[in-house]
Amino acid sequence: MRFCSRIGCLVILAAGILAAAGPDRPQRVTSVVRPDLRTGKLVRSVIVTSRPVNERHVAEAVVQPRVVSSVVPAGAQTAEPPTNGIDETVDRIAAQHQISPQLIHSVIKVESNYNPYAVSAKGAEGLMQLIPATARRFGVVNDFAPTENIEGGTRYLKYLLDLYGNNYPLALAAYNAGEGAVARYKGVPPFAETQNYLVLVRKRLEEARKAAAPKPTHQETQPAAAAPTGPAHIVEVVQPDGTVRYVAR
Repeated sequence: MRFCSRIGCLVILAAGILAAAGPDRPQRVTSVVRPDLRTGKLVRSVIVTSRPVNERHVAEAVVQPRVVSSVVPAGAQTAEPPTNGIDETVDRIAAQHQISPQLIHSVIKVESNYNPYAVSAKGAEGLMQLIPATARRFGVVNDFAPTENIEGGTRYLKYLLDLYGNNYPLALAAYNAGEGAVARYKGVPPFAETQNYLVLVRKRLEEARKAAAPKPTHQETQPAAAAPTGPAHIVEVVQPDGTVRYVAR
């Protein structure tokens, strides 16, 4: 009975330890029975050890802030303000290259709606939406500088008008789709974008002509959407650097 009482005390003691531990401090109880070397009796021992609790650490979700900003393309920082005398700039460049200022304004309106930082899905840039290769071809260093862009776009328009004998539809079709497309189809390419482009530019050109005080010159009197006749001979010339140019002969 003494042995059992001792064991009972140990059990009560272990239960008390477990109760003290509580659910937040789980314990592990081990019962060991071994002979006492002095008396030869079996002795039961209760060993109580702490059970490690594995805590789950959930990483905090980091939500990045949504930043909405207007990104100005590289090189645009030095561009002139778009309202800085654009009418005077167009008039001056048009007179310099002997081209209709109304045509330049119409192209700018349709191409970029006077946004000097406009960039198309195809990479055309600035007011007159010049592809970088075309911009370099006509001496433009900063595509987003309004004066430079208008100068380069006007040079390109003048080149196309000379190439196609002042045929507005062909010149505008080449401005939109490229000279190669006009040469390949021997006229306005059957592209919905290009044909719609001609309609939009013609509409803007007619509005600009009505608003202009001076009477239109002979060059301006040709309708932009007239049936393209095209020059008699357009020759494809491959330059030494591999670039292709089209010239009228």
